[in-house]
Amino acid sequence: MSTVLSVVLAAPWVLAPIVTVVRGRMSRSLDEESVEVIGERPLVSVVIPARNEGRNIRRCVESALASTYEPLEIIVVDDHSTDDTGAIAAELAARDPRVRVVTPAPLPAGWFGKQWACDAGARAARGALLAFFDADTWQAPDLVSRAVNAMRARGSALLTVAGTQEMGSFWEKLVQPQVFNVLWARYGGTELVNASPRAGDKIANGQCMVFRRDAYDAMGGHAAVRDKVAEDLALAQRWFLAGRTVTMVLGLAQLRTRMYTSLRELVDGWGKNIYAGGRDAVPFGAVGRAVFPLALIFPALSGIAPPLLLALGLAGAVSHGVLVWSAIVTGANLLWWLAVYAWLEEPLYALLHPLGAGALLYIALRAIVRGRRVAWKGRDYRAA
Repeated sequence: MSTVLSVVLAAPWVLAPIVTVVRGRMSRSLDEESVEVIGERPLVSVVIPARNEGRNIRRCVESALASTYEPLEIIVVDDHSTDDTGAIAAELAARDPRVRVVTPAPLPAGWFGKQWACDAGARAARGALLAFFDADTWQAPDLVSRAVNAMRARGSALLTVAGTQEMGSFWEKLVQPQVFNVLWARYGGTELVNASPRAGDKIANGQCMVFRRDAYDAMGGHAAVRDKVAEDLALAQRWFLAGRTVTMVLGLAQLRTRMYTSLRELVDGWGKNIYAGGRDAVPFGAVGRAVFPLALIFPALSGIAPPLLLALGLAGAVSHGVLVWSAIVTGANLLWWLAVYAWLEEPLYALLHPLGAGALLYIALRAIVRGRRVAWKGRDYRAA
């Protein structure tokens, strides 16, 4: 391999970060919306599905109670938790009449637990707007007000907010940026998602979705995607195909989520979604789904292979052309991760990005082997 060819072949790794940044800047934020709701103020029903969320539920509900928006009701759906989720929710309900605790019937066959809990919460809700928040989220006091204004301004039947991901442990700081880097590269800025004419480019963040109640009921709500592992993505695509306006906005200051706290949770959580759910976002139909496993592992291999080949090249074990290619790609990758981790205020983690890519590769391979079989919070499912 000649030096010129090595440079040409390395160009995608040099250009990709630039393209990602440019596309990422095509986003709008809830910061652009007013915190003052003018005119009619519909009742907003905040629905929080919770199963074994004892460590999170108090923070989530208390942040919802701190909302400056009114009128507001909060429905905690205790999905047969075996920890103290129900007791904490009941305590909060006793303190504030805006909070109600609902326990759904036992999970029926063919349903995922989250969709069943959301469906139960929606049936108990009285609001003209339904705001679904995951139990591991924190919501800023101005989130609901800004979301109501954003829905009015956009004519949205479904508004979804992409917030800040909290990362506390070593493995969270290595793996979470890897996963979200892939998602950001796939979808780009929020306005690219909103403007795309293709259903496959639509996505929602299940951590925060706000629906117009009339549209939610007309579309069948969560029951319509009862057997989808990535119910948020399926809802966004289904609503778009039905001609409904689906809007994604950033809310980095308004929404915070700590999804996982350990390597085991990261493996189980992303292993649940990354393959079985990701298949629904693959373009090019059956051909795209056939090559999806290769596409899924490619980002991880792109972080692992270049530094390994560079080490081999410096040891004289590969050709000069491979050495040049690996040096350029490794340098480009390092610069990108230095920028990412500088933004996260953890610059030293950039040096460990190949380890994060290795963890991502393991998660992806494990998910591919499991296929449509997923397990979460003590339940086994088979995705549609």
